[in-house]
Amino acid sequence: MLSEIEVEELKKLAKENRQNIIKMVHNASSGHIGGSLSSADILTVLFHKCMKNAPKWHEDENFEKRDRFILSKGHVSPAYYSVLSQVGYFDKEELLTFRKFGSRLQGHPMPECPGVEVATGSLGQGLSIACGVAISLKLDKNPANVFVLLGDGELQEGNVWEGFMNGAQHNLDNLIAIIDRNNLQIDGCTEKIKALNPLDKKLKAFNWDVIEIDGHDINAIYEAIENAKQNSKPTAIIANTIKGKGVSFMENNAGWHGKATNDEEFKKAMEELA
Repeated sequence: MLSEIEVEELKKLAKENRQNIIKMVHNASSGHIGGSLSSADILTVLFHKCMKNAPKWHEDENFEKRDRFILSKGHVSPAYYSVLSQVGYFDKEELLTFRKFGSRLQGHPMPECPGVEVATGSLGQGLSIACGVAISLKLDKNPANVFVLLGDGELQEGNVWEGFMNGAQHNLDNLIAIIDRNNLQIDGCTEKIKALNPLDKKLKAFNWDVIEIDGHDINAIYEAIENAKQNSKPTAIIANTIKGKGVSFMENNAGWHGKATNDEEFKKAMEELA
């Protein structure tokens, strides 16, 4: 368990990430806010406390030993870029180049950006890529772990379930899938569009260990990831979250899946996150 001081520091970092998300999308007049805000706590804890990072990227002496992270729901890149800047992959000033022509910080992650393993954004592919990476690490006897963040709407893609089958078939105990379960996708509620529940039972039926948590509880996120690293088979963490978390008029509102704030909305959001 994290200390109270550690929890408070992580909460401050998560708030900074939410502020950065709003600033980046507003400055670009384009981007995905809702899912970025719902995943902010998860990514903050993962990168600051649970992952082995290599901030100097290819020049780092521990580069090959780094844990791998794949953002399957690539449209929430603002949250990803913000946390990468926090742990030292690039300067925070670069965040405001988000979605600008020639920037390393495009709308979906690309390997040109330090810290990005693979290009992602075509939903449903991230878990299969993660399975391949996890298998290659095992073949190389590399003890690194592979983390992949998926959206819940994304789980409606058949390729995801092939990935779950593959992970269990190869007993990839170095693979941890985190599902941002905010219950909303671009067209509305996941359960009305293509129901996922009972999600925990489905994942267990695919022979994965399953941990279900409050995806905004710092200690719960930390303990789930640390416990998953000790498991003897692949683990799926269902992180129950709120889309648009932290900004009152965005919370649980599918309309904020992929649009930018106007000046008035930006001011109000930043005041709430102050």
